[in-house]
Amino acid sequence: MPDLKEALEIMKKLAVDAGKEILKFYKKELEIEYKKDESPVTDADKAADGIIVRGLKERFPDMPVLSEESADDLSRQGERFCFIVDPLDGTREFIKENDEFTVNIALTEWGRPVAGVIYVPVYDELYYAARSLGAWSYINGLEKRITVSRRTKDIRLARSRSHYAPEMDRLIAVNDIRNVITAGSAYKGCLLARGDVEVYYRFGKTMEWDTAAMDIIVTEAGGIFSGMDGKAFVYNKQNPENPTGFYALNRKENALKTSME
Repeated sequence: MPDLKEALEIMKKLAVDAGKEILKFYKKELEIEYKKDESPVTDADKAADGIIVRGLKERFPDMPVLSEESADDLSRQGERFCFIVDPLDGTREFIKENDEFTVNIALTEWGRPVAGVIYVPVYDELYYAARSLGAWSYINGLEKRITVSRRTKDIRLARSRSHYAPEMDRLIAVNDIRNVITAGSAYKGCLLARGDVEVYYRFGKTMEWDTAAMDIIVTEAGGIFSGMDGKAFVYNKQNPENPTGFYALNRKENALKTSME
């Protein structure tokens, strides 16, 4: 078994290195390709993917890597450990130049995340966690342990900047949410983990690399991360699509009604 602290340090360095590489492409003319699911991909995605995947394979040659931008090797199936990588989460935010895109790296054991890193290149903010080690941020040269807020009244909800779902409008109306924070990519999970919002709901399709790092960071910060069906997500599946939408909460009593019933 890898030392989680050591693995986390390597993941942190690779996330920052990838983020610095991404910034070389930012706010410059881009060639945008579209994958089968119509999601965009750029040279920045590919460059960051190369840095992370090469780095992980050099340091952990016997551990598989599942990355959004690399060919999937299904020999990862059944392996105890697997890295799960989104080299540029929020490519739409990157293309729109609104700053809120991230680099996500997670390590899973038997299908559950045990370490995770989210780096926000434009803000130079690093968020990370490992099983039983808590969740942390590194901002402006200061490392700080982060925890979810204790707020249960007049709660703040994070919603996606680029992914519209009519269910979200109904959720806000049914629960009379007055404070809505709009943000991009996995950064919304970081806002919850550090106590700036209390709830984050996401309807519709997501992939393992969108959520694995966020999952461990939110839970190690004292929060709750769950599929809409109330079940924990399982990672390193044959099909890396998450089975349902998900929610993240600071407290279970802040769970929202998802319909008029």
